[in-house]
Amino acid sequence: MSDDVRLRDVEEADLELFFEHEHDPETVRRSKFVPRERERFMTHWATRVLGDSTAMVRTVTVDGEVAGNIVSWWEEEKRFIGYVFGRRFWGRGVGTRALTLYLRQEEPIRPLYADPFSGNTGSVRLLERCGFRRVETVRHGEHEHLMFVLEPI
Repeated sequence: MSDDVRLRDVEEADLELFFEHEHDPETVRRSKFVPRERERFMTHWATRVLGDSTAMVRTVTVDGEVAGNIVSWWEEEKRFIGYVFGRRFWGRGVGTRALTLYLRQEEPIRPLYADPFSGNTGSVRLLERCGFRRVETVRHGEHEHLMFVLEPI
């Protein structure tokens, strides 16, 4: 396997895999994100992600196979980034290569923020490898998250 990582536009068929990735028990455990039921998930993607002209979303492929997605969006005056990858793509450098491509080719806005669950060490390391710097700790409900920022160059 060459692990040829690429970004492309989201296709309707990708949403089913994104739904599966969001519902993976280990993804849920690490992210502390409560997965949406199917109808809410599909509505969210249709209206809040793909339906938001200010959001940037890309499907990540590895050797042509859908591996996950990367999304950036506005939350008040801050631009945030998030991503979900299928578990079988973890630990292979896919996230680092995909996020690096996304930051170089797709998302020019800086500063750019991310706020992973503090216990999600894989996500924290990914952000640090891609140049994000930890700036504070925030709470989302009962969980502590780390706020990261990627500053302008």
